[in-house]
Amino acid sequence: MDMIVDVINSIDAFVWGPPMLVLLLGSHIFLTFRTGFIQRKLPTAIKLSVTKDPDAPGEISQFGALCTALSATIGTGNIVGVATAILAGGPGAVLWMWLTGVFGMATKYSETFAAVKYRVKDHNGNMLGGAMYAWRRAFEKDDKTPWWGLLGAGAFALFAAIASFGIGSAVQSSAMTGIIMSNFPGIPAWGIGLAIVIMVSIVIFGGVKVISNVCEKLVPFMAIAYIWGCVVILGMNWELVWPAFCLIVESAFTAKAAFGGALGSGLMLALQFGCARGLFSNESGLGSAPIVASAAATRNPARQALVSMTGTFWDTVIICLLTGLVLVSTMLGNADLQSEIMAGNITAGAALSSAAFASIPYIGTPILIFGMILFAYSTILGWSYYGNRCVTYLFGKRAIRPYQVLYVVVAFLGAIGVGEVVWTVSDITNALMAIPNIIMVLLLSG
Repeated sequence: MDMIVDVINSIDAFVWGPPMLVLLLGSHIFLTFRTGFIQRKLPTAIKLSVTKDPDAPGEISQFGALCTALSATIGTGNIVGVATAILAGGPGAVLWMWLTGVFGMATKYSETFAAVKYRVKDHNGNMLGGAMYAWRRAFEKDDKTPWWGLLGAGAFALFAAIASFGIGSAVQSSAMTGIIMSNFPGIPAWGIGLAIVIMVSIVIFGGVKVISNVCEKLVPFMAIAYIWGCVVILGMNWELVWPAFCLIVESAFTAKAAFGGALGSGLMLALQFGCARGLFSNESGLGSAPIVASAAATRNPARQALVSMTGTFWDTVIICLLTGLVLVSTMLGNADLQSEIMAGNITAGAALSSAAFASIPYIGTPILIFGMILFAYSTILGWSYYGNRCVTYLFGKRAIRPYQVLYVVVAFLGAIGVGEVVWTVSDITNALMAIPNIIMVLLLSG
C-alpha cells in the first residue's frame, strides 16, 4: 500500500510541477490582460447574477446555474483544502490561493463564454455545453471537426467523468464521515454512508432542474452562515488577525518555515500547494462550472460568463481567505497547537481543521461540522451533474442511469474507507481536466 501511495504522490508532484503552474497562472494572468481586466466588471456581474432573463433560451435561471456551480466549488476544499495547503506549503499558500482566485476570475469568464457560445440543443430542447462541445464546434470546417479537436473534446469529457468520482463523490463523503465520526464516535461509518446515498439519490435522479432548485436554496444559506461564523471567530481573535495576515504575506515570498514546517515549506511549496488547492477550490481553468452554465437561460455568452465569474470571487477570494485567516490566527494564538504541528502529530488537513476550530470556545466545532457537512453534500450534488453531462457526451443518454448509480455507490465507498490519498488523486485528475480545457480557451482567446 505504501508503494502505491508513493507512486500516486510522485504522479501528483509531476503533474503539478512547474509546467502546470506556469500553464495555470500564466493563463490566468494572460486572460486577465486579454479581457481588459474583466475583474473590474465584478459589481455588474454580481448584479446580473440575481437578475432574471425570462425570455432567454435555457433550462435553469442564471442564479440557479451559479448556485449549482457554487455547490460544486464551495466544498471541503474551502476548509480541509486550505488547512492542507497551510500544512504542506506554510501560511504563504493562503496568499497564492487568493491570487489564484483573483486572476482566475478572468479564466472562469473566458471558459464560460466559450462554453455558452458553442452550446447545443438536444432533441428534447435541453442545452448541452462545456469544453467538449467547444472543442467540437469551434474548430469545425465544412461541418467536420479535425482529429485533434475530437481528441481534445474526448480527453476533457473522459477526465472530467473520472474526476467526478473522486473530487465530487468519494472525497466529499469521506470528509463528511470523518467530521461526523470524530465528533459523534458512536455513529458507524456505514450508517453515515447510507444516509449520504439516500440524500444524494433523492436529488440527482431528478435531473438538472431538481439539482438547481435544491442548490438555489442551500448554497446562499450555507455560505452566509459559514462566512458569519468565520467573522465571529476572527472577532474573537481580533488581536491576531493582522499578525496572521502579515505572516501569510511574508511566508508567500520567503523560504521561512512557519510552525516548524511539518510537511515542508518554502516559496515553491507555498506556490505549488496554494495554486493546487486554489484550483481544487474555485475550479477556474478546470472547465467544470461552464458545463452547468451552458444550461442557464441567458441571451448571450458574455452575460452568463460574468455571472459565472462571481463564483470564483465568492469561493476563493472571500471564503478561502476567511478560512485561511481563521486557521493561521488560531495557530498563532495557540501554543499547544503549534507544538503538535512542529512535533509532526498533525500532518493532515482534516486534523488541523478540527484542532484549530475546536480551540475556539463554544462556536468553533459547530461551525466546522456545519460547514463541512453542507459544503460536502452540495459538492456531491453539483459534480454529479458535471459527470452526467460528460458521460452523456461520451456514451449517450443510456449511460446516465448507470453513471448515477455508480456515483452514489462510490460515495458510499468513500464514506466507509477512503483516506487522505483521495485528495492526491483528485489533484491529479484536476490537472488532467485542466490541460485540455485551458488549451481550448487559449486557442480561442482571440
